[in-house]
Amino acid sequence: MGASADWNFLSNHAHVLVCLARDPEARLRDIAIDVGITERRVSSIVTDLEAEGVVKISRVGRRNSYSINRRARLRHPLESHQTVGDLLRAIQ
Repeated sequence: MGASADWNFLSNHAHVLVCLARDPEARLRDIAIDVGITERRVSSIVTDLEAEGVVKISRVGRRNSYSINRRARLRHPLESHQTVGDLLRAIQ
C-alpha cells in the first residue's frame, strides 16, 4: 500500500467546531476525547475560534454554552467565499 494513514482532510479546528455544533454545551474534556487531542489544545482552539468571531461563549450555571456564527467566512483564500455554516452543512 505505502499510503500513510496519519492525516485527515479536516483540521482540529474544524473537528472542534463540528463537536460544538453538535452539542453546544459539550465539555472540553469530551471534545478532546472525540477529536483525539488534549483538553488544553481544545481550549486553545476554542479561544482561536472565539477571537475570530466564529464562536461565542456564554456561561450557563457552572458550564459554558457555545453558539456558532454560521455567517462567519472561512479564513483561507481558497474557501473565503464560503461560510462556517456552509462548511457545517457539508460535513454534518
